[in-house]
Amino acid sequence: MSYLLKENYVRYECTCGSLRSIAELYFCRHCLEFRCGYCVCHEVDSHYCSNCMEHLPSAEARLKKNRCSTCFDCPNCFHPLSVRATMRSAEDGASKGTPAKRYFLSCFFCRWTTRDVNIPDQTVAAGSWPIKENPDAELLSSYLEYYKMTAMTERSQKEKKSFSSIRKGYNSLTDKYGLTAMIARKRAGLPSLPLAGKDLNQTTLPIIKPCTAVENIEPLPDSYYTEVPDLTKVTTLEQRHANPMLQPEYTNMLHPQHRHFYIKRSLRCRKCEHNVSKPEYNPGSIKFKIQHSAYYHMPEVRIMTYEPLICGKRSEIILKVTNPTQHLTSLQFNDLIDYIEGEKQKTIQQEQIDGKKETTHSGVAKLKHSIITNAKVELPSCSVILPPRDDAAEYDDSGDTHNFQDDPKIVVWRKGNKAAIKFAITPDKLLEQDEEIIFGFSLEYGYVNTMPTLEQRQPQRTEMQVNLYINPGKVSQGK
Repeated sequence: MSYLLKENYVRYECTCGSLRSIAELYFCRHCLEFRCGYCVCHEVDSHYCSNCMEHLPSAEARLKKNRCSTCFDCPNCFHPLSVRATMRSAEDGASKGTPAKRYFLSCFFCRWTTRDVNIPDQTVAAGSWPIKENPDAELLSSYLEYYKMTAMTERSQKEKKSFSSIRKGYNSLTDKYGLTAMIARKRAGLPSLPLAGKDLNQTTLPIIKPCTAVENIEPLPDSYYTEVPDLTKVTTLEQRHANPMLQPEYTNMLHPQHRHFYIKRSLRCRKCEHNVSKPEYNPGSIKFKIQHSAYYHMPEVRIMTYEPLICGKRSEIILKVTNPTQHLTSLQFNDLIDYIEGEKQKTIQQEQIDGKKETTHSGVAKLKHSIITNAKVELPSCSVILPPRDDAAEYDDSGDTHNFQDDPKIVVWRKGNKAAIKFAITPDKLLEQDEEIIFGFSLEYGYVNTMPTLEQRQPQRTEMQVNLYINPGKVSQGK
């Protein structure tokens, strides 16, 4: 499906107005509309490590700072590190002739090892590898505690009622203003938080030392101006940003970091709040519980061949259309439509009366794309019928059993649920050399909705329309 990912090949217009390939669109079977990445809500289902496939719930992954506790990334090339074993002489107290196993981390891609930065080998494979701590960890924790206390104070002020309200008991006040936490610290023998000031609710806040500017800065050594720098020993920006707490300057200061968790996400329609895509919870499974991608529910259009594109001259182009559904459908080709027209225009007018911004009936802001067609297209005058998808027909060379009365000037080839349709385009005369040709049309097809509702239990057939913008190639100046 690499051809589906090309940006300027065949693009479909989403309900919100953005242009996407068919591989980037979803179809909601409940509200019968197309959805792109901006029209769906992204929800996190589970966190998992791509190396050891350990999956955790969101709460536990948050406690581990979204990093795997057993896997490490190479600080040089960011590939997963593997545990390697080696035989070394025994330690003191054991017989000298008895070797012992020692383990270290190594990268199979760039050959970086923990021995390059003088990290000692471990006696067990799943040993506690030393991690270089942030020297400003205490300062950052004090900032975090300060902002937590500030957020709790602001929340308590919002929840505070007038003095005329019913007086509450002492227990509720202790929970509200943090007195319970203070008593718990005293019982545990911990020192109380230093008093940096009290707010209106008498809540203690930790001391935050303000940052001060330094006037005397140490000058750079003379080696920066006299010696030629060795770029192989200096870290890149990518390597420094991979560890923002330390940001090592030289390669001998690189330390392995715990591997980040990946996520499995589900996509939900913003209008009806039904899932359009939901994967399995197990990270090792590639199956989907719900997968309403657009190429499962709408015809797919591809370019088969076209004549040379010359300014002001008529050229023929053949498009292959595929029906992916299990129902017979009829295709009709019309001029480009505006989604704001028709029934949706009533919603726009009503929202303009109410003083709201211009939106579509799905509640998503209508995007005004700047694409302009520069070629005139001659559309087929008759409809084209495509049979349902049959996987067995792909390997049947005996011929199609369907007997469609097609116009040979329009349908030039047909097999199974596929048909090749001939179009004619005429590029504008004022186009420059090697300028991209873009033309578009509206594809109308019949869709059978098998999703039962309270009103209708039987499958209902609906006529759908979608705008297509096709870029076959560049124009050439001909005679």
